[in-house]
Amino acid sequence: MWREAERMLIVPLPQPFRYAHNLDYLQRSTNECLYHIQDGAIYKLLPVAGQNVLIALETAADDTALHIRLIEPSEGAQSAETRAAIAHYVWAWFDLGTDLSPFYAMAARDPILEPVADSFHGLRLMGIPDLFEALSWGIIGQQINLPFAYTLKRRLVEQFGTSLTWEGRTFWAFPTPERIAALAPEDLTALQFTRSKADYLIGVAALMADGALSKEHLLSLRDYPQMEQTLLRIRGIGPWTANYVLMRCLRWPSAFPLADVGLHNALKHVLQRSEKPTLPEIRRMAEGWAGWEAYATFYLWRVLY
Repeated sequence: MWREAERMLIVPLPQPFRYAHNLDYLQRSTNECLYHIQDGAIYKLLPVAGQNVLIALETAADDTALHIRLIEPSEGAQSAETRAAIAHYVWAWFDLGTDLSPFYAMAARDPILEPVADSFHGLRLMGIPDLFEALSWGIIGQQINLPFAYTLKRRLVEQFGTSLTWEGRTFWAFPTPERIAALAPEDLTALQFTRSKADYLIGVAALMADGALSKEHLLSLRDYPQMEQTLLRIRGIGPWTANYVLMRCLRWPSAFPLADVGLHNALKHVLQRSEKPTLPEIRRMAEGWAGWEAYATFYLWRVLY
């Protein structure tokens, strides 16, 4: 899965893979607070093995491997456990364990997906490996536009997250469930969260802090309906948020945020229509995507920026 060479971690890349397409996705907002991209390298503060580690990630020239430099603390200060956790995080973040051949074979037969899959060949479904971050981002994004969602996330992270400063730039890690569970709703409404979203975030944080909810437990269910129903029983988690988390964190390929406005707008654009398709129409369009709805959705989102 990974090896060490020249004071860095090297993660071999499955093919097809295009770093440029994934980098474009990560640069979709100028208000992203959880990583910084400069000269083609991704700088990110990772909470792993009980500490925050700043990494710089870039690709080999031929897209055959990701090179991960451990910046702070330095590579020599990192344990084997920490290095393995970093490699595992990057592997999950870029969804490197998924064989995309069946998806591309399916897309080649689909008139909607074929041009999109061809345009962004090698794009991976960039994920959110941390369950609390994924759930929080899903809750934050409910019923607001994307720019304001990024603003709320930045306020949450910079108020309650942890940070590390290196060469004059501050890098942030997402708040822990324990930190958010200890808050009062007023701590979040002061940041312009609605009262309901404040309650939802604190409630999810409390479930995770108490051990009643975990990524490991959800993955152990090994069944999409069970995973979805478990998430839907959480206050503040509806079908859209549940499927968003299943798609981007739990990596369930059939996850399908059917009601997603971005998906509707993308289909309107690809189909060159004046109106967005209806939900029954989208269901019919998606009949041929069975088993790959998550990737189909992600690729369609890509046409919007």
